Amino acid sequence: MKLYNVKLLTITCEILAQKNILEILGKHDITGYTTYEVDGNGARGIRGQGLKTEKNVKVEVIMREEKLQDVVEEISRTLFANFAIVLYVSDVGVVRTEKF
Repeated sequence: MKLYNVKLLTITCEILAQKNILEILGKHDITGYTTYEVDGNGARGIRGQGLKTEKNVKVEVIMREEKLQDVVEEISRTLFANFAIVLYVSDVGVVRTEKF
């Protein structure tokens, strides 16, 4: 079995930023992603325990490297100042490259 190298973009953000994140992905023709409601503790304290608007979400996107830089740049330029966002990239291997 051959694995092909792609990138996993993981974005953990307050739920109020989720719509913006998904719009940016769509703008870059990225239609596949997975979202989860998450909670945790960080620089802004414990999140995800109270009101719906205080929850966090995690968005995971597997993509080819050629799209990654533009997506990360747009998210950081347009959303970092207004929302709590942690963004990181990992190398992953996939079997079916046509999905990405």
